[in-house]
Amino acid sequence: MSGPMTFALLIAALALAGFSGWRGAREPDPLRGPRLVPWRFLMLLSAALALLLLIHAARLAVGAE
Repeated sequence: MSGPMTFALLIAALALAGFSGWRGAREPDPLRGPRLVPWRFLMLLSAALALLLLIHAARLAVGAE
C-alpha cells in the first residue's frame, strides 16, 4: 500500500475512533430507546486499525518492504 493511501486511512481510522468514543461516552437517553450501534466496539476496532496503519507507516518511512 502506498504512503498517501496509508496516511489517508490512518486519518480516517483516527477520526472514526474519536467520533465513536464521543458517541459511546454519551449518557443513555431512555426516551429515545436503546442504542443500536455498538459505539465502544467500533472505537476499539478503529483504534486497533489505526495502530496497525501507524506501524505500516513507520515501516514505509524506514524503507522496509
